[in-house]
Amino acid sequence: MIFVTTGTQLPFPRLIAEMDRLAFELEETVVAQVGPDDAERPNLDLRGRMSPEEFEATFKAARLVVAHAGVGSVLSARRYGKPLILVPRRFSLGEHRNDHQFATAQALDGREGIYVAWEVDEIGALVRRTELRPAEDRPGPELQPLVSAVRNFLLER
Repeated sequence: MIFVTTGTQLPFPRLIAEMDRLAFELEETVVAQVGPDDAERPNLDLRGRMSPEEFEATFKAARLVVAHAGVGSVLSARRYGKPLILVPRRFSLGEHRNDHQFATAQALDGREGIYVAWEVDEIGALVRRTELRPAEDRPGPELQPLVSAVRNFLLER
């Protein structure tokens, strides 16, 4: 199962329309948490809002997660070890108040288990890849000196 999440604050029709199109071609269920978006998408299992328990269970059960570039989605993918395709909302398309999601995606691009689709037409190729690695719940290389210092401090005690 593929889990698509757009957050709960704003609709993300560009992402959901593309996932509806792809779901028609895929041989697996696509569950989409769409927030305040009431458009009909016949190929998706649509959920407006999900309880925290339902969200967590769906996230855990997913083979792959496709999400807006929200930090909560990134942290959940790392926590549950899921491959994550990020699709940042764009200010220029009226999808958000600024381009912070674009900046988030730029900062995370290339990290283990995080794949960025800068355009929605890139999602299909990523979804079909068989070697997607899970996001890892460990600090990136820029935090290694801090992790080593804390580890050494604790081991000295």
